[in-house]
Amino acid sequence: MTIDLPDGRMIAQAVTGTPGHVNSMAESVKHFLRAFPLEQMQAGDVFLTNDPWKGTGHLYDMTMVTPVFRQEQAVGLFASTLHVADIVGLGPGPDGQLIYHEGLFLPLLRFIYGGQISQVVLDIIRANVRELEQVEGDLLALVACNDVGARFLNRMMDEFALDSLVPVGEHILQHSEQAMRDAVRQWPQGSWSNELLVDGYDAPIRIRATLHIRDGDIEVDFTGTDPYVPQGVNVVKAYTDAYTSFGIRCLIGADIPNNAGSLGVIRVSAPEGSIVNAPYPAAVAARHIIGQLLPDVVFGCLRQARPGAVPAEGSSSLWNIRLSGGHPIAGYSNERLVNKQRFTITSFSTGGRPTLDGLSTTSFPSGVRNISIEILETMSPLVFWRKEYRPDSGGAGRQRGGLGQVIEISHGQQAPMLPGAAWDRIVYPARGVEGGADGAPGRVSLASGALLKGKGRQAIPPGEHLVVETPCGAGLGDARERSAHAIAQDVRSGLVSAQVAMRDYHYGDENK
Repeated sequence: MTIDLPDGRMIAQAVTGTPGHVNSMAESVKHFLRAFPLEQMQAGDVFLTNDPWKGTGHLYDMTMVTPVFRQEQAVGLFASTLHVADIVGLGPGPDGQLIYHEGLFLPLLRFIYGGQISQVVLDIIRANVRELEQVEGDLLALVACNDVGARFLNRMMDEFALDSLVPVGEHILQHSEQAMRDAVRQWPQGSWSNELLVDGYDAPIRIRATLHIRDGDIEVDFTGTDPYVPQGVNVVKAYTDAYTSFGIRCLIGADIPNNAGSLGVIRVSAPEGSIVNAPYPAAVAARHIIGQLLPDVVFGCLRQARPGAVPAEGSSSLWNIRLSGGHPIAGYSNERLVNKQRFTITSFSTGGRPTLDGLSTTSFPSGVRNISIEILETMSPLVFWRKEYRPDSGGAGRQRGGLGQVIEISHGQQAPMLPGAAWDRIVYPARGVEGGADGAPGRVSLASGALLKGKGRQAIPPGEHLVVETPCGAGLGDARERSAHAIAQDVRSGLVSAQVAMRDYHYGDENK
C-alpha cells in the first residue's frame, strides 16, 4: 500500500509489500490521474487496472487506487496491489508469446463509482477467471484496504487539525531527498559496470548495467542488455525501476524512508526494446525471473566502488512452485480427470554477506512469505513429501552462502498436474566473490530421475513426484578464512557434510 499527494507523488508506503509492487506504484498513481483527473473524482470512487505498463509488471497484479476526501476536497490517494490466483490465459508460466496470450487485460477503469461497484466490470472478471471466489475476494480486500487507510488518514488529520497533506508531504519529500543525496555523497564518485548471464527461456540472456555516482545523484544505465524475447520473461520499465532502485537502497540510505523524494535521486535508463524495457504487447507473465536478478547486477557495480561492503550474489530469481490440475492436460485422457479436484496453488521457496553468512531458503529480493504446507494440502489434492534444507548447497567462503531447499510433491489423486515452470539459476548459478565459491544451481526433476526444464509447459505424470531443488547463495571471501567454530557448527547442524567440510574448508579430524 502507498499513500500519495494529490499530484500522485508517493509520500509513504507499507513495509510489507515487495519492491516490485510498492516501488512500481510510485508511478502507477500518476497514470490513473492522467486518465481520471482529480477534479473528476468523487467520494466513494475506486479505480482499477492490471495494465503491466501502468501497474506492477504483469496481468496477475491488480492495482487499486482510492481518492481520499475531506470536506468534499480530495486530499490524497491510497493505492494497493496484490497478485491474484488466476487471470486466465495460458497460466503463470512464460509460455505466452504476446500479452494477449497471458490473460484478461483490464485498462485503467473505474471499478466503483460513488460507492457502487460496476457490475459490468465485475461480471467480465467473473467470466474470465478459473478461481472466481479467490479473485473476487482479493479485489474486495483491496477496496477494504484502501478504505481503512482513508479512514485512518482522516482520523490523523483530525487529531492534528490538518486541512491538507501537502505541507507535511512536501516536508517529508524534501528531507528524504536531501538525506538520500547526503548518503550517496558518502560513496566514491565514479562509474562501474557489471553484467550477468541468466538462463533465459531457451538461450542465455545478458544483462549489463553501468552505475554512475555523481555529486549526490545515482544513474543506472542498462545499455548493452539483450533485446526482449518472444516469451514471457520480459520486464516492463516500471518493474526494472523498482528492483534496480531497491538494490541501491539496500546499501545506500537504507534507513531513509522510501518515497518520491528518496527514489527521485535514482535515475534508471534502459533502451526501449531491451529485455528490461519491453514494449507493449510483449509477453511479461514471468517478469520476476529477470527483474528480481537486477539487485545482483547493481550489487556487482557497487562492490567495485566499495569492496568488502556488498553481499555476494544470491539465488535471487524467485522459485515459486505453481501447480494446477483437474483440467485437460495434453497427452492424458479426460478419464483421469473424472471426479478430480480442480486446483491452482502457488507455493514460494527461495550470498554470503560482508560479516554474516547468507540467509537460507529466503526469498530475496521479493521478501515474500509462504503459507503453511498444511493449508496448501487442505486447499488442493497435493501431498508434500519433503520440504527440507539442501545440504552442501551454499557456496563456500569466509561467509557461506545461504542454503536452498528440497521440496517433493505429488498429486494425491493419482492424476496429472501441470507446473507453471518459471525457474532460473539452473545453468548460471550465483557467483562467488572475493574468493568465495559459487552457490549450487537449481534443479527440477521427477523422483524417478527424469530432469525437467526450468521453463515451459511439461506435465507431471500420474503417480510421479515433482522434486524441486532451489538454487543457493554464493560464498564471500576465501573459505580457508572461515572460522573452525563456524564450520563445526555447520557440520553438527547438517548444513555442510563432513566430506564437503574437508574438501572446501580443509576441515578434518584434527579440528574436531
